[in-house]
Amino acid sequence: MPVPVPQQRGVPAAEIPHGADLTVLVIEDDPAGSITGPELSAAAGTRVRIRTARNLTEAGRLLTDDVDCILLDLALPVPTTNANATATTATTTAPAAPDHRPEPAPGRADELAVLTHVLRIAPLHAVLVLTAQDDTELAAEAVRVGAQDYLFRGELDARVLSRAIRYAVERKRADLAQHQLTESGLRAQENARLERGLLPTPLLDGSDLSFAARYRPGRSRALLGGDFYDTVRTPDGTVHAMIGDVCGHGPDEAALGVELRIAWRALTLAGLCGDQLLSTLQQVLEHERQSEEIFATLCTVDIAPDGRRAGLCLAGHPAPLLARHGRPARLLPYEDGGPALGLLPRARWPRRQVELGAEWSLMMYTDGLIEGRVGAGSSQRLGQDGMVAMVNSRLEQGLAGEELLEAAVAEVRELNGGELTDDVAVLLLGRDPERIRRRGRSASRPGPVSTASSTATAPAAASAQRPPLYGP
Repeated sequence: MPVPVPQQRGVPAAEIPHGADLTVLVIEDDPAGSITGPELSAAAGTRVRIRTARNLTEAGRLLTDDVDCILLDLALPVPTTNANATATTATTTAPAAPDHRPEPAPGRADELAVLTHVLRIAPLHAVLVLTAQDDTELAAEAVRVGAQDYLFRGELDARVLSRAIRYAVERKRADLAQHQLTESGLRAQENARLERGLLPTPLLDGSDLSFAARYRPGRSRALLGGDFYDTVRTPDGTVHAMIGDVCGHGPDEAALGVELRIAWRALTLAGLCGDQLLSTLQQVLEHERQSEEIFATLCTVDIAPDGRRAGLCLAGHPAPLLARHGRPARLLPYEDGGPALGLLPRARWPRRQVELGAEWSLMMYTDGLIEGRVGAGSSQRLGQDGMVAMVNSRLEQGLAGEELLEAAVAEVRELNGGELTDDVAVLLLGRDPERIRRRGRSASRPGPVSTASSTATAPAAASAQRPPLYGP
């Protein structure tokens, strides 16, 4: 007759508090010779309930959720009828548990067959094995395969057994906690790799503009939030940049932000811009969002090939910050902007022409940068005026590019008195004619012939492609 498969609990026995009481399932063919419940209770100083089973068939019926520990005699015979099939079924019906246990050493598989069978049908229970005193190697092998501890039949008494049961339960709890911790770590690594892969890689080959970005999600320990950004250069030399914010901070908002970013890149490379592009993005949002209440703000700029002017579209998003050489930074006009995506079905988004000049930097950001508090416990927000003053202060110190963004985000966090609750994305584009000229002169010089010299000049070339916005 097949061995019955017990219904395993969703929470391991070792993790369920039973107060001071213990329930032990004894599996041996002569249960009359075992220590009794009153003896164990007296030795342990608490109530110990004992269930006895003469074989694995009975054990399968008695193995219920309230069993804390299994005391198993290794001399017990294994049933030959469908043992493997029932074990497989038990593994699939039981909740997640360690299933990568070592196989028994060669020559020991038959002697440990009863143990491996019990481990399969009871993967979440602590197991103590009983063996002969003269077979220490078998006892040690049983622990290596998956038992929590072993006892010799000849030395069995109530005090030793009660202590061993307590130890086995605690060790099983530690084993399960370690397994869950390892699985959580692996999942976190996989999620981190996935989220890093979803962050954009700017496509700016051939452009003279510099690029820098900072991203800080509001979710604890996350790498990706509801904010999104991207930058691409089309074949005509125009540099397109955008930054957006999906309302909310969870994984669904992060996924929607990635979808909008990818759609924006595809539509931009296909030649769409301005109102036509934003209208199509709104259709994408309406089809992909989980609820009609979800919306997204967006800011897009398209910078002409000569780098001196740009087209600006705002969809409920804060206006970018423009800093020209020798002048303080200021916010670009936002009066002609349209509503956020997903709010009005037939909305329009006017495109405003902006004069940038010969040397400039343009900072695009999400509202997480300006909605931080000014002082711990304060109700005052930094706001756009506070952000402009902060950036101008950093520009006066000579900061630019990556350093400017790093200092700005760090100062906003410091003013807030700790981590910001909202996602923060900041994008910085810039043009420096002097560095462009130096780059052109460097490119026109004859290059070195040897491979070693070419390799040595590679860092300088990379630096020339991404010059700081303000330099000596």
